[in-house]
Order: sequence, then C-alpha cells, then structure tokens
Amino acid sequence: MSKKRLGFLMAMLAILAIGSTLLVACTRPGTPLGSTNKKPGGGTSGGGTTVHLGQTNFLVSSITIPKGSKLTLVDDVSVPHIIKNGSWVNGAQKATKEPGAPTVNLTFNSSGETHAIGPFTTAGTYHIYCTIHLNMNLTIIVK
Repeated sequence: MSKKRLGFLMAMLAILAIGSTLLVACTRPGTPLGSTNKKPGGGTSGGGTTVHLGQTNFLVSSITIPKGSKLTLVDDVSVPHIIKNGSWVNGAQKATKEPGAPTVNLTFNSSGETHAIGPFTTAGTYHIYCTIHLNMNLTIIVK
C-alpha cells in the first residue's frame, strides 16, 4: 500500500473515531441514540415519558405526557435526590399534592438509578421537586 493511501486511510479512521466519540459523549446514559424527544426550551415531543436528573436539576423543567401513562425518572449522576410532590417557591419548600396526582416519595442514590411515577390517570398539571436541591422543580402536564 502506498504512503499516500495509508495516510488517507489513517485520516479517515481518525475522523470516524472522533465523530463516534462526540456522538457518545453527547448522549445521556441509558438513552437510545436518536430517541431523546427533547424540544428546544424543555419538555418533550412525541409522547416521551422519561426525564433525566442532573447534579442539581431536572434536565427539563416541564414535560407533557398522555393520560394513563407513567413518568420515568433517571438519575444521570451519583448525587442523592429525594423527589416528592410539591415545589420550591421563592426559595422555600412547598410540599403539596394536587388532586389526582400519584403520591411521589422517591430516593435516588446512584447514577443510572431509575424510578417510575404513576400512572397519571387524571388530566391536569402536577409538580414534583427535590427536597435536597434548591429550585429543582419539575412540572408534569397530563393530557
């Protein structure tokens, strides 16, 4: 094989390696490629029912899910979270459960941990929050 062809082959392999590394780095753990369903500005499109937890936040601030479905929460980091019904309001915890909301009392301790909430059988707007992280709120809209 000529030096020119060998050089071209090496360059192409390097480009492929960098491209696949970037693709993997931009994908959240546990998320199949091409199925994030995230809309710009938060929430999801196409009926996605999974929300990922970051260090001190939900990776989206709101999500719309179909009536009768469950919501899956996935912890992407090894940071503890305690998720309950309610929200942070002006820096203070407001533990409230809207009528028709399933009871939420979940503890996350490790990366990759997953818990489901629901099913959400009543249309409406519901709120959950992390009792540990200030202003870590999620609004769930059920249609």
